Amino acid sequence: MRIVFMGTPAFALPALQRLVESEYEVVAVYTPPDRPAGRGRQPAPSPVKAKALEYGLPVRQPQRVSAPDDAAELAALKPDLIVVAAYGQLLRQRVLDIPPKGVINIHPSLLPRHRGASPVAGAILAGDDETGVTIMLLTPGMDEGPILSQARLAIEPDDTTGTLLNKLSVLGADLLMETLPAYLGGRLTPQPQDEAKATYTTMVQKEDGHIDWQVPAVDIWRRVRAYNPWPSAFARYDETLIRILRAFPLQEESAQPAGTVLPPPKGAGKALEGAFAVQTGKGMLAVLEVQKEGRRALPAAEFLRGERGFLGRRLH
Repeated sequence: MRIVFMGTPAFALPALQRLVESEYEVVAVYTPPDRPAGRGRQPAPSPVKAKALEYGLPVRQPQRVSAPDDAAELAALKPDLIVVAAYGQLLRQRVLDIPPKGVINIHPSLLPRHRGASPVAGAILAGDDETGVTIMLLTPGMDEGPILSQARLAIEPDDTTGTLLNKLSVLGADLLMETLPAYLGGRLTPQPQDEAKATYTTMVQKEDGHIDWQVPAVDIWRRVRAYNPWPSAFARYDETLIRILRAFPLQEESAQPAGTVLPPPKGAGKALEGAFAVQTGKGMLAVLEVQKEGRRALPAAEFLRGERGFLGRRLH
């Protein structure tokens, strides 16, 4: 069984590893061209490219794999199946038609919920109790293809997009290897998605992390988690930007305007010792870890020791 693997970020690595260690033959790995990274903005390989080179696999990096010439090059590999995990390019029909067994995608949500570019952040922002992974056949529509299998995962109160992606990457790799034998052996019938239940997410932008203190604390808490590690939830006081990395919503209120920095309310609990609170549009947000722009991340208590007069300020 000749397989072409397509992926980009660390999320795709467990699936690539499991395929390489299996009885299937990975004949090539597709990943985007190297992108500038780091302070020097030098071209750097994607995590998938770096891992593929470690395995000694051929790597292809077309700007658009669906372009006619690049699709023809892909077809010349004669893949029986293409496996996609967060590749980052929409595949046109000319690519989908190449492998006889189709193109399988590992999507980090319980489709049809949270289609699109940011399904993990979308699940946190929506306040979902669970998420999961879906193994599906790709079609030209955005995550609309029929489902082969799904696995569920509870969302913990301290989960972030980063922690969930790590868990889902392993869950997706396991589910892929469970699904492939049944699918390739003709024992699994793809099931159409229920379009009436479809929801969509969009690409996260840097400005999405800007905190609006007028919204309820529980919504800000979800944004803190959804935008960790990028772009992070952030606020400003004077000309200083701070990123809020860990926080927890409180029902308690103060008489201060939204955005005012306060000590945590009495009786808030040992887990919030050293934290500071910020009044929001509804409730208070207990802040546990922050990062001043250009500095390292600090527990709230240590941050306060270095920022005299911070309590009582109003964040904007």
